[in-house]
Amino acid sequence: MPFFDLFQQDAEPLKINAGEVLFRQGEAGSSMYVLLEGEAEIFINDVSFEKCASGSIVGEIAVIDQSPRSATVVASTPCVFAVVDRRRFHFLVDETPGFAVAVMQVLSQRLKRCSERVLSQL
Repeated sequence: MPFFDLFQQDAEPLKINAGEVLFRQGEAGSSMYVLLEGEAEIFINDVSFEKCASGSIVGEIAVIDQSPRSATVVASTPCVFAVVDRRRFHFLVDETPGFAVAVMQVLSQRLKRCSERVLSQL
């Protein structure tokens, strides 16, 4: 089962309007989010880093290592997010190995994109 399916019937999704900030770089974070509907954009130091569509996850670093947010996420259109707090995250990792793999894949892809950007600036 793709991890996105785990959240389709989320009981309490978070809804935000276009232009609203989901979270800001530097803020404390204790949850990650799965974008169920809409489009959002990730900014690092006010520079667009990634555009997200349904099925994307954001905020995963803060929920894993409890560090401040490394980016800002802004809704490009009205969005609906599933909220995954630390407790739920650890439960999903324990009970659904495919979820853990999907999160690692996202982290890996973002790290590669970040590395490519840095190398292109040299």
